[in-house]
Amino acid sequence: MAGTAVYVTEAESRRQQEFIREIRELPQRPKTYHVVTYGCQMNAHDSEKIAGMLEEMGLTEASVREEADFVIFNTCCVRDNAERRALGNVTWLKEVRKTHPNLMIAVCGCMIQEPGMAEKILKQYRFIDLAFGTANLHRLPEMMYTALNSDRSVVQVVQEDVIAEGLPVRRLRQDAAYLTIMYGCNNFCSFCIVPYVRGRERSRQPEDILREAETLQRSGVKEIMLLGQNVNSYGKDLEGEGRMSFARLLRELDGMQIPRIRFMTSHPKDLSDELIDAMAGSRHILPQFHLPVQSGNDEILRRMNRHYTRAQYLDRVSRLREAVPGIGLSTDIIVGFPGETEEQFQDTMRLVEEVRYDGAFTFIYSPRVGTRAAAMEGQIPESVSSERIQRLIQLQEKLQKETMKRFLGQEEEVLVEGLSRRSDRAVSGKGRHGVSVTMPGELEDVGNMIPCRITEIKNNTLIAERI
Repeated sequence: MAGTAVYVTEAESRRQQEFIREIRELPQRPKTYHVVTYGCQMNAHDSEKIAGMLEEMGLTEASVREEADFVIFNTCCVRDNAERRALGNVTWLKEVRKTHPNLMIAVCGCMIQEPGMAEKILKQYRFIDLAFGTANLHRLPEMMYTALNSDRSVVQVVQEDVIAEGLPVRRLRQDAAYLTIMYGCNNFCSFCIVPYVRGRERSRQPEDILREAETLQRSGVKEIMLLGQNVNSYGKDLEGEGRMSFARLLRELDGMQIPRIRFMTSHPKDLSDELIDAMAGSRHILPQFHLPVQSGNDEILRRMNRHYTRAQYLDRVSRLREAVPGIGLSTDIIVGFPGETEEQFQDTMRLVEEVRYDGAFTFIYSPRVGTRAAAMEGQIPESVSSERIQRLIQLQEKLQKETMKRFLGQEEEVLVEGLSRRSDRAVSGKGRHGVSVTMPGELEDVGNMIPCRITEIKNNTLIAERI
């Protein structure tokens, strides 16, 4: 067993399957569903599992929530605006129910996992039928059965570090798939609520991961995205002969005939030379890396509890670029952390200029109740944070255009994700370096890997011609 992980037993899995069979026979069960997802790729993959279970219960997906009999909000709580958006949409459904009295509404995910949040929401939004946390996802069939046979709201939130294997999945794409390798986080960055709602780090057993990867490979998947709050620390909680580092796991997966392997998210403090060497010697691991820096100032990094310095971060960047020439680098940056001075913010600006990222996700610091940073002195006024982030965005956009010039005239291979938003005669997808590429194409190209040559740079997108 992996560290503090609580594995869902086969007996419990069979029990949930029995509830699925019971629900399929219920005349009052919903016929259609719609899942609304907020937040990260982990949440998106959880929504795929929710959809998989609902379809086994006999429900079919409604393309829009207005046409669904059951609407489920899978929530995020990393930033305050994600919570506000979710609750605003839940309130809107109260009006929909006036013309659709049998509509079922559920709220789940990270927000519900916050202590006391489920009870608070059900007190304020009494029309919600079902609320459950991330650790209860595998019990959805049982909760649905109870809700369908009761006139009371069903609430389940436990603080267990659960691993549930074998849940059904309805993938968003047939050509690409998420593959979770670990859950939770042990880092307790002072600004982050994730360890409190997702639990402590727990790695899936390598044989379970490899077995799932083989199944995906046989199904024709062209790309897998390995998921974890901190994939670099995979395996540290495993015990015995089966213990495996993330670098070794990557080598095992690289030996399979899956054309593309991506992963996220990585923590700089755990980025080892072994992992970099595994990337450098791989055939299928794509030359891209998402490495959140959060700040370019050592004092802010210390107060964030990030466990690395600016110099250490830059050393990892240098090592990556030396080992994997042309690697695509992206990052996360927080502006307006409590106590951040203008000079400390300028350290972040200077780091961005030095690294020259292909992409950066920039955020204004959002206090999260229960985290250490929320109680820190020196909370930055919103007007100051907003002005700083605008300067950061302008700098990143300028540097990004310059950085992208290295792709001009280069050949790329794009896994087409869909039609371009601007034309039904063009398609778009991700290149090997994680950058979006648009080229001439049609709907039949979706799911295929198309060779092309980069001809133009537009904002965050590369324009290409087919080869």
